[in-house]
Amino acid sequence: MKLHYIRFLAMLALAALVGCTALPISLRGGLQGTQADGVSTPTPDLGFETVYTPTPSTASPGQTEPSPATGTTLRLWVPPAFDPAGTSQQSKLMKDRLDQFTSENPEVKLELRVKDLEGAGGMLESLVTANVAAPLTLPDLVLLPRPLLESATLKGLLSPYDAMTDVMDTESWYEYAHQLARVQSGTYCIPFAGDTILLAYHPSMRETSPASLEDTLALGEVFLFPATDPQAAFTLNTYLADGGTLQDDQGRPVVDETVLTSVLDNYQRLTQAGVMPYWLTQFSTDEQVWESFLSTPYPAVATWASSYLKHLQAGEGDLAVAPLPTLDGSRFSLASGWCWALAGQNADKQVLAAKLSEYLVDEKFMGALTSAAGYLPPRKDALQSWPDVELRQVMDTISSSAQLLPPVDLLASIGPALEQAVVDILKAQTDPQTAAETAVRQINQP
Repeated sequence: MKLHYIRFLAMLALAALVGCTALPISLRGGLQGTQADGVSTPTPDLGFETVYTPTPSTASPGQTEPSPATGTTLRLWVPPAFDPAGTSQQSKLMKDRLDQFTSENPEVKLELRVKDLEGAGGMLESLVTANVAAPLTLPDLVLLPRPLLESATLKGLLSPYDAMTDVMDTESWYEYAHQLARVQSGTYCIPFAGDTILLAYHPSMRETSPASLEDTLALGEVFLFPATDPQAAFTLNTYLADGGTLQDDQGRPVVDETVLTSVLDNYQRLTQAGVMPYWLTQFSTDEQVWESFLSTPYPAVATWASSYLKHLQAGEGDLAVAPLPTLDGSRFSLASGWCWALAGQNADKQVLAAKLSEYLVDEKFMGALTSAAGYLPPRKDALQSWPDVELRQVMDTISSSAQLLPPVDLLASIGPALEQAVVDILKAQTDPQTAAETAVRQINQP
């Protein structure tokens, strides 16, 4: 009876593993902003699995092609936005690249499953379930956003690349990409697509973009940003650009009261001048500020590159982009992204999966894929293939000064306190010093 019960539980676990959806994903603020909704043609529901087989090739005289039965099968998991069976341009590019890999490596068969990021049968839940109940069903390679990469790594669900690849040793990667690839002290992923916080504006309303918040004040025009963003990404960007710190020597969350007071003092001046009005506290997401940005005569918005590129691809006119203004005009942008991680437990297949991940971050393919999907290439040489020279140049400037968004657990400790401090200033409920002191007491706990 006990054996039957165990088998029943195993069957339930396997059922959870094959669960997936064809819903569009959302990449929100460094993996928390929106992405691709309304841009790509809806992906048809083709079931939970798409299997790629090697493209027929011509064997050399006297040479026998390997039999599929004796070849190696690599399992891949990807989110719906990168489904090779979809009808979007990025789907076609992904399919062509995978077909090319199997053509060049005929001994390999690729089995690909499309997994939603969250919910029942989502990426992380499926990895946890498979790791315990059915490790042979684990994907050898999985495409994860940074927050899920952190969670999966800390749960012991992923393997480091270690010496399996030297692809990250080249100088073509942006600094934030090197940070994206690492969790704690190991290289746990190969970056595939990036996202950074930046400034979008209407060039018809503004000839130049402000470099500093002082410039923004001088212009006297409403500056849109999601003031009640739980991660407080814009405020965090401003704070870090001014030299603020987030952790002490022991890794505990801390906030510098002096720097935060300076940031909030500037916010107060902007609020009093009507540049940061109190009604910005009704906005907590990129979607909300973009709705206001496109429907009202406000010239600029703090947003994420993926949101800007989505609207650009959708045919929205009168849009331009620039680095986000900071207190002193220095360039600084928080960033996040997607990357390929090793989830399988077979050592031989890990080496082959590492080879496939290298193949999927080739600069020409990455440039075309990110351009189609509405993300930023995390390597410089890939960005050079973008056809729009002006856009390419400004995105290179922004990416070159980008730093990785803090870890999810740190954001959870710091974000709400910063959010409340911003709300209190915009609603004139307290002064900058008091708001900063309150946030510091909440965050800097022994």
